[in-house]
This record gives sequence, C-alpha cells and structure tokens, in this order.
Amino acid sequence: MANKTPIESARVAKKTSNRIAAKRTLLAGGNPQIAKAEGDAPVQAYIAGMPGWKRDIGKRLDALIVRNVPNVRKAVKWNSPLYGIEGQGWFLGVHCFTKYVKVAFFRGTSLRPVPPGASKSKDTRYIDIHEGDELDEAQMANWVKQAAALPGFLGPGS
Repeated sequence: MANKTPIESARVAKKTSNRIAAKRTLLAGGNPQIAKAEGDAPVQAYIAGMPGWKRDIGKRLDALIVRNVPNVRKAVKWNSPLYGIEGQGWFLGVHCFTKYVKVAFFRGTSLRPVPPGASKSKDTRYIDIHEGDELDEAQMANWVKQAAALPGFLGPGS
C-alpha cells in the first residue's frame, strides 16, 4: 500500500475488514473470533463482528482512541483488539462479554484517577461498559492519553 493515496488505502482496509468480518464466528459471550493480525483491518472486522449495542461501543472507543492517539498501533491478538505505540507495547485492550464490553488499561494503576475495575494483574485496571451506560468520553480520553504515554504491555509475540 506504500504507493496508494490515503483514500485508496482506506478503501483497501475497508475491503479487507469486510472480508475478515464475513468469516467471523462468535465465541462465548458474543466475542467475535478474529484471526490474530496487525493493523486497522482486523480491528475493524472485530468491531463489525461485535453483536448488537456492543458494536456502537466498539466504534465509539476506536474513534476516541484514534482521535487522542494519532500514531496508535492496532492489532487483534488473544481474540481482542489491542491498541499500542510502536516500540512501547500495548496500552489498552477491548473484549466482549455476554453483558458488557471490558476495556483493559494494562498500566491502569498508574492512571489518575485509577479506573475502577480491579484485576488479578497488579498493574491492570478495567472499565466495564454495560448496555445503557453513559460512556464518559472526556474521562476515557483522559485515561487513553495517559495510558498511551506509559510503557505498555509487551506480552508474548508483541
């Protein structure tokens, strides 16, 4: 895609996303099964595969992250969209569950205020978004900016 214009690149990404989404399977809790892959297309396929109201949340979160972290790196790994900074690791992950969408901040205990959801991992904190919840976009943007500035989760195969 190196010689393509931004519009052509977006068109190719959308076609790839649609092709990946067409092959999706929903796992337990309605989590879309998307093959491990780097880039925007697999993340968009995951979002397209999110069932019902969760898809809108996925779109809103993705747009918010892109708006606040212009150089964001995207991938689907471990059946979840991940957002990171090249060379710094992953700062945020999204995952569908039956009754909510979970947003994981991998260095969440370093954020201010600390996101409310505790984790078995000492550094990770969560936000669970349920149907009908108001998404506090200002607070989420604040956390996203803070998280993107921290060293991220490197995990296996990062």
